[in-house]
Amino acid sequence: MDALTIFIRRPVLASMVTALLLVLGIFSYRSLGLDLQPKVEVPVVTITTTLRGASPEEIESQVTKPIEEAVNTVSGIDELSSSSNEGFSRIVVRFLLEKPIAEAVQDVRDKVAAALTYLPEDVEPPVVSKIDFDARPVLTLVVSGPRDMKEISEIARLKIKEAIENVSGVGAVNPIGNWTRAVNVILDVDRLEAYGIPISQVKAALAAQNVEIPSGRIDRGMSEQALRTQARIERVEDFKNIVIAEKNGRQITLGDLGRAEDSVEQPRSLARIWKKDGGETALPAVSLDIVKQSGTNTVEVIENVMKRLEKIKPLLPPGFQVDTVADQSVFINSSLHELQFHLILGGVLVALAVFLFMRDFRSTLIAAVAIPTSLIATFTLMRALDFTLNNMSLLGLTLAVGIVIDDAIVVLENIFRHLEEEGQSPFDAAINGLKEIGLAVMATTTSLMVIFLPVAFMEGMVGRFFYEFGLTVAFAIGISLIISFTLTPMLSSRFLRVKTHGAESKRNWLWRGLDYVYDVLLRWSLRHRLATVLLALVLILTAVPLTKTLGKDFIPNDDRSEFQVSLIIPAGSSLEKVS
Repeated sequence: MDALTIFIRRPVLASMVTALLLVLGIFSYRSLGLDLQPKVEVPVVTITTTLRGASPEEIESQVTKPIEEAVNTVSGIDELSSSSNEGFSRIVVRFLLEKPIAEAVQDVRDKVAAALTYLPEDVEPPVVSKIDFDARPVLTLVVSGPRDMKEISEIARLKIKEAIENVSGVGAVNPIGNWTRAVNVILDVDRLEAYGIPISQVKAALAAQNVEIPSGRIDRGMSEQALRTQARIERVEDFKNIVIAEKNGRQITLGDLGRAEDSVEQPRSLARIWKKDGGETALPAVSLDIVKQSGTNTVEVIENVMKRLEKIKPLLPPGFQVDTVADQSVFINSSLHELQFHLILGGVLVALAVFLFMRDFRSTLIAAVAIPTSLIATFTLMRALDFTLNNMSLLGLTLAVGIVIDDAIVVLENIFRHLEEEGQSPFDAAINGLKEIGLAVMATTTSLMVIFLPVAFMEGMVGRFFYEFGLTVAFAIGISLIISFTLTPMLSSRFLRVKTHGAESKRNWLWRGLDYVYDVLLRWSLRHRLATVLLALVLILTAVPLTKTLGKDFIPNDDRSEFQVSLIIPAGSSLEKVS
């Protein structure tokens, strides 16, 4: 234990160690991300495949089943489910928690690639991706204005969507309810039958005569030039000149079979926003769901998007508005500010409780210094392990407020006993008090860390959510031990003073009353040992029926002042019917 007294003998060293912990913690805090929940990787992989125009039955037999049969041979699968919709197949593969997500995604990709030969020719390449909580929209904007949907969609795409996609931290901007510009070819079925031309031949002619392809290079000795065949149609009216077939020496063009018009793709989604302008009206709009990049700071990303949006709004046509209808940062900031408030309030109340019992301002200040120092230094370890400030990590810090001061109080109280009862000088009392109590403090601190560390390594999904909580509390407790062996005895050796008995006797009536009540309860418990044991057993057993009355849930239900309505409509219903 003599090695620990070096911090008492060298106060500058103790101060520098504490300053180092504080500086590292402050800079680490500034770089910590803000999020609602800790980052948790779920071993779930999705396979999304599109076959445009196919019925759910065709999707099931031609797309879903071949992929399922191929993927089913991957090791470590816990559950395999699928859904087949019109033109769309979605397969969800849930793996055991022990399966690394990167390995699971790669295994699924290999099996899907092998199954491509069994899929229809027109199917789009399957998209294999992992379930990512960060892939949910963090911000939803709604663009509306006094134009038709085609113009609103183009303005939303060109002026807003493309500008926001370049914001730091934004992963994707997904439009909903937008109309995508397209050239629609409308054919006359009677003319097709009269000429004996199948629809597939029209499709092939459009693809072959509306292209832009590389055509090699021209070598000019000391230089070369790339060539491209630019056969892409620039004007809609030129589509009528595309040659579809040749009959009896005459070319049949698209103009002979139908017409082409500048229009939009068939809308598959709809967005509206309700405005109260003397009444309630539903205006057509385009909704933009903004998804952040995985691992980025949610609040920072939203702030960057809103700053960019403020620059975009003056450039929009007159009458256009961009409304925020969903913003995760509001709830995250509110939740974290509430936790931070309770964290500070808890620290203040703990310091007041220490002052109430120690009855000395200097002693209270020396003990209370351990709270902010331990918590701030914990941010360094949180940053090193890529933790974020979320509900779980802040909950751990809040819980640690009442624990990190324990070591400092025990060391300080023993130093004060040597100072007051044995009449030693503050310097000698600090050295002797620390030597006497050091092993006991290490034992109690280690026992507390042993309690919280297993929480961080629990198995299952619950363990992954409590990983940051357990380690954060353990970090704070471990640092509090360092503070109690360095800063606390050093400050005690320099600032503690012995109080006069007169001043002590004036305030002793409260403590005499507490001692009297405790003495009565202790004597009664020792005289009635069986009754005391039975009372303790009754209190323990009453917890069993009480736990059965409590509700069970994976994550607490948070009130975000939002609600969502989901409707199940008959199969085959059109977008017009749904709206």
